[in-house]
Amino acid sequence: MKQGAKRGSRRGGADKVDSKSVRSSFIVNMFREFPERVFSLKQLVAMSGGNSKEARYVVRDVVEGLVAEGVVDCHGRDKYQLSMAQLPHYEGTVNMVASGAAYVIVEELESDIYVHQRNVNYALEGDRVEVVLQRQPSREGDNPEGAIVKVLERSDKRYVGIAEVSRSAIFVRPDARRLPMDVFFPRKDYPEVRDGDKVVFRIDQWHEGLRSPRGVIVDVLGRAGDNDTEMHAILAEYDLPYHFEQDVEDAAAAIDSKITERDVKERRDFRDVTTFTIDPADAKDFDDALSIRKVEDGIWEVGVHIADVTHYIRPESVLDCEARDRGTSVYLVDRTVPMLPERLCNELCSLRPNEEKLCFSAVFKLNENAEVLDEWFGRTVIYSDRRFTYAEAQARIETGVGDYAEEIAVLNTLAQKMRQQRFKDGAISFEREEFKFILDEKGKPLGVYTKEQKESNQLIEEFMLLANRKVAEYCSFREENGRRVPRTMIYRVHDEPNEEKLTRFRDFVLRFGYQFRASKGRAVAKAINKLVTSIKGRPEQNAISTLAVRSMSKALYTTENTGHYGLAFKYYTHFTSPIRRYPDMMVHRLLARYLDGGKSADRAKLEAQCVYATEREIVASDAERASIKYKMVEFMQDKVGQMFKGTVSGMSEWGIYVELIDTHIEGMAYLRDIEGDYYTYDDARFEVVGRTSGRRIVFGEEVWIRVKGVDMRRRTIDFELIISNKKR
Repeated sequence: MKQGAKRGSRRGGADKVDSKSVRSSFIVNMFREFPERVFSLKQLVAMSGGNSKEARYVVRDVVEGLVAEGVVDCHGRDKYQLSMAQLPHYEGTVNMVASGAAYVIVEELESDIYVHQRNVNYALEGDRVEVVLQRQPSREGDNPEGAIVKVLERSDKRYVGIAEVSRSAIFVRPDARRLPMDVFFPRKDYPEVRDGDKVVFRIDQWHEGLRSPRGVIVDVLGRAGDNDTEMHAILAEYDLPYHFEQDVEDAAAAIDSKITERDVKERRDFRDVTTFTIDPADAKDFDDALSIRKVEDGIWEVGVHIADVTHYIRPESVLDCEARDRGTSVYLVDRTVPMLPERLCNELCSLRPNEEKLCFSAVFKLNENAEVLDEWFGRTVIYSDRRFTYAEAQARIETGVGDYAEEIAVLNTLAQKMRQQRFKDGAISFEREEFKFILDEKGKPLGVYTKEQKESNQLIEEFMLLANRKVAEYCSFREENGRRVPRTMIYRVHDEPNEEKLTRFRDFVLRFGYQFRASKGRAVAKAINKLVTSIKGRPEQNAISTLAVRSMSKALYTTENTGHYGLAFKYYTHFTSPIRRYPDMMVHRLLARYLDGGKSADRAKLEAQCVYATEREIVASDAERASIKYKMVEFMQDKVGQMFKGTVSGMSEWGIYVELIDTHIEGMAYLRDIEGDYYTYDDARFEVVGRTSGRRIVFGEEVWIRVKGVDMRRRTIDFELIISNKKR
């Protein structure tokens, strides 16, 4: 019996060991399956299949062992979570959202890591952080989830907000939705800040123990709501400068404006050739001019003359570094923020009438079919005989009357033939109406008008496109023993449409009864042109045109030539606006280098500059849209409660975007605010549907809205949709 009992005891001991081993494996798997979850000891006991005193002891032993091994962390009494050290760690950049949650952009991962608000750990927009990956997405299209464990580097990003001043403290309410908390500043440090001022600030600390982030106020812009204050606020929001430092202004002022005899001798002289500019009526700088003279019957010489900015700005000079940092001029609703100081863009490099100016030119011999028979590139000196507005040039095109009417007529005929050929080759025509605000002397919007694109606009456009295309082609190769040897060049490229976006576009237009069968190559461009022509004047025109644009790839600068799909050009660059775009200055220098027989430029260095220039262009475009949005909101400020007719211009799971017919101002009507039914968005069918009524709301549909409210700080307009009882 003793022997049997002993054997039984062994079996019982083995069972206990096996039971502990099984529980241990189960518990480890639970922690690894739910790494973000904090478990109590009681939960682990119940989940591991037992609730006896012995089971609790076994689970406690297992968990304490895991804590000792560093696999599990203890959070207070009997609270446990998988140790962060057991999870994959990455470094990334924080992208905050309005809820306080964040997405961490990690270069080596395809998807951003989502971080819930409770796991942000005092990180802020733009911070460089260490993040752990806690959970892979459970559904396709979802983001992996994680937690930020450490802020590695605080962003020096600047924010804008409105100051709320008390006796001892200043709290600033940020305008940016990506900073969803007030920021604290000691009142004694900023005695000049008044309640209601708009300020620029940055955050330098936020950690455990601080209820609000703290930072430094770097500029006081003025009273919130003042036009200049708000425009400067938009520039500050996008980290764009709103003035030049004194050393930059001094460098511009020091430039010698005199054109010397040597300058003239080194250049081709066009001063005796008929030359003029055609620009908007409110233009202050004129950086391009056209010259024209008859060579023989049916043959014309046309010069595209561009201000020679790089003659005045040397590489790596103060002015060059400033232009490179800015990347581009910025065009807000009521002002231009130039890339170069006024001394350059409005004086030295402005091709003003009745003044001799230095240019970099592309000169072409064209026959009556607008075919290029010969081309020449080089530095020139010109004399502009006349400054035309687009309206004045258009009047000469339409009537044939006025000074230089014959020359303008010839240029227009050639331009229209080039335009026809371009579209025949597969260029895409996006003819969306452009709208401008009528502003009073204080910048307040009084109304909206349509900016028409007529033949005079197309005349300038086509000759600028010709110069850009031919300069790109010339700089791409050099001739050597009858062979074309590639050279490094900066291109403006535009890829073919994304196939996935095209499929979505095809499904979208089908909802309106339009067939779109093209899927690749130039057939897509021709199909889009045909579709755009067929929808002119129809309610769905704007919706379809907008989605067609969004289906296209984005144009960018690069040294890798892939052609320009939208323009149907194999070679294309930006040569014609060095006053307002730094890439054009880079192209001027490359052209000068290659005309002088220089070696091919450093590709890696140029590519890095191209990437930066593209980024600056995007930022400038975002700022421009923000200024337009602000003026839209300001214009609607006194119209709360009024009703307007509009068309459905967009949809999302939470609301319907409506563009007003008269002004083309856009706002959102939230689905939750639509009375009489519960509405949901059907993404597959591009429509919003009432659950009870079956009422369908579709893109391009005409609707009535009431202006519910405006938020100047957030730049938002809320509409209330007025729904009729009839089904659609």
